[in-house]
Amino acid sequence: MRLIAMVLAVVMAAPAFADKLSLSELSGYLNNLTTAKGEFTQVNDDGTISTGTVIIKRPGKMRFEYNPPDSTVVIAGSNTVVILDDKSNAPPESYPLAQTPLSIILARNVDLGRADMVTGHSFDGTATIVTAQDPEHPEYGNIQLYFTGAPVELRKWVINDGNGLRTEVVLGALQKGGSFRNALFDTSRYGAGR
Repeated sequence: MRLIAMVLAVVMAAPAFADKLSLSELSGYLNNLTTAKGEFTQVNDDGTISTGTVIIKRPGKMRFEYNPPDSTVVIAGSNTVVILDDKSNAPPESYPLAQTPLSIILARNVDLGRADMVTGHSFDGTATIVTAQDPEHPEYGNIQLYFTGAPVELRKWVINDGNGLRTEVVLGALQKGGSFRNALFDTSRYGAGR
């Protein structure tokens, strides 16, 4: 009986291993993802939930527009990430893109096989999960990317930043292709990226 249970466990586990996507497949998917737009749901470190639209224009550009009552806009462009919050009297926050885990998926050439970049590569029965970080600056945090296959799709990412905060972004269906004005990603008008 115990032998039968062991054989069943091996047989049932085999498809899961077959469904794990390789790092080269995932790098290829990200490199071919030039423009995309879709809805997202964000779960913040404090448990609050926000929704909105994300626009991706690789390399180097991304824009998050949050739905009301949130009026935040986050723009990645010109090697900078700017956070605009109309409700706050504070000036926009800005950070070098290279110091955020988003830089990994917005890079001109994504190579998840690069030495020490990937610190985890697993399959949970539904998605291939890749944990990646800047190998030269692990203190910037990491990003966990969740991909499904047939065809390959990016479904979610979790950013664990250098301050110990966790932000989860669940993507709706991404509409690939299309043209987006560079002005959508212009951070220079906020005193950043100059």
